[in-house]
Amino acid sequence: MSSIAALRAEVCALHSELIRWGLVTWTSGNVSARVPGEDLLIIKPSGVSYDDLTPADMVICDLEGKLVEGEHAPSSDTEAHAYVYRHMPEVGGVVHTHSPYATAWAARGEPIPCSITAMGDEFGGDIPIGPFALIGSDAIGRGIVETLQGHRSPAVLMAQHGPFTIGKNARAAVKAAVMCEDVARTMHFARQLGPVQRLPAEAVDSLYDRYQNVYGQQPTSKKGAR
Repeated sequence: MSSIAALRAEVCALHSELIRWGLVTWTSGNVSARVPGEDLLIIKPSGVSYDDLTPADMVICDLEGKLVEGEHAPSSDTEAHAYVYRHMPEVGGVVHTHSPYATAWAARGEPIPCSITAMGDEFGGDIPIGPFALIGSDAIGRGIVETLQGHRSPAVLMAQHGPFTIGKNARAAVKAAVMCEDVARTMHFARQLGPVQRLPAEAVDSLYDRYQNVYGQQPTSKKGAR
């Protein structure tokens, strides 16, 4: 129970990052996390103001999207999140936003082309478009899984809806949502200036490998460390 309490607190805190980076308005959007070792997820409740969210408000659902514990109804996207967790066991976090630039690409039904190094780093190629699906069932989850399985991108733009992102944990999924909006904005600006050239595939592969495996602080052995 202490680990679930800690995860509830983390998921609650991560919702403030959606506000901080301008990815949501009013009560839209949500962050969820898989409970390690359990067929459970933790997600934001439906229709509750971000200013009012507390760790205790985060609801626990099973991987069919059914409420297990909590005083509020879960997010209307819960079944979509649950479907992702059932079919992508490597995923530990899912995020949905209506961030304006990424959603504009989704409204056009157009993938974001990989034309800048930041996209090669984080997404390993284009950010793809997923099929249109109505809210309130696992249909969106099906579209997410169908689009992202076998794809390096942790983000998908669900057509005429908005971005969903995945990660090894909830924090990684939030980071992907922040980066998705950032590159969506940059690529929108670039296209106002004229045609935009894609990065060569070999450059994308190199960028992705470096960023995923070399970038940042690497763990070092204490033995012989300086």
